[in-house]
Amino acid sequence: MSTRADSSMRLMRRGAIACGATFLLCFSIVPLYRIACEQVFGIRLDERAATPADAASMNPVMDRWVTVQFVANVNSGLAWQFAPDVVEMQVRPGVPTMASFTASNQAGMAIVGNAVPSVAPATSSKYFNKTECFCFTEQRLDPGETRPMPVRFIVDPALPPEVETLTLSYTFYRNEIATGRIAQASAAVEPESRKPRSARPSPHVSSG
Repeated sequence: MSTRADSSMRLMRRGAIACGATFLLCFSIVPLYRIACEQVFGIRLDERAATPADAASMNPVMDRWVTVQFVANVNSGLAWQFAPDVVEMQVRPGVPTMASFTASNQAGMAIVGNAVPSVAPATSSKYFNKTECFCFTEQRLDPGETRPMPVRFIVDPALPPEVETLTLSYTFYRNEIATGRIAQASAAVEPESRKPRSARPSPHVSSG
């Protein structure tokens, strides 16, 4: 009985380890899954630009303020610096607002990144409407390049009154596929630039 119990316990442990590993793998590839959906299949997961009609339907609420906080993160595989220009601002619901982040490529090669956004509290994310955002497309930075990353948004006046603060977070991930294409293109051009120039023919000197 003891041997059978030990065998069952080992089997349960292996199952738990396998489940945990599967969960971690799925968690780690979420950004890649999102990038694949958006860049390859054209599917934007719960992210779309608010249309002009959406914006026009929101009447400004001038007697209310909402604090919007900004957080910037960079995945460990991306050699960029990324930060908000301001860490928070006060906005009025229904009023179009712009904020800006700054990204800088610290690597010695061109890199393409994708920003994955999130809004907290999660239950209020549907009230945060982006009209323009760098997160909608892939972003390429050349070596040493620094670029502003603006985002335009509107906080929906329907945001529940008890919600006084929203946090907009971005995490930039390296887009391996797009970055690889740049590296391949550079590698193809480099041999051409290294070809020796043909020697000029010596001027013909007449003997006569």
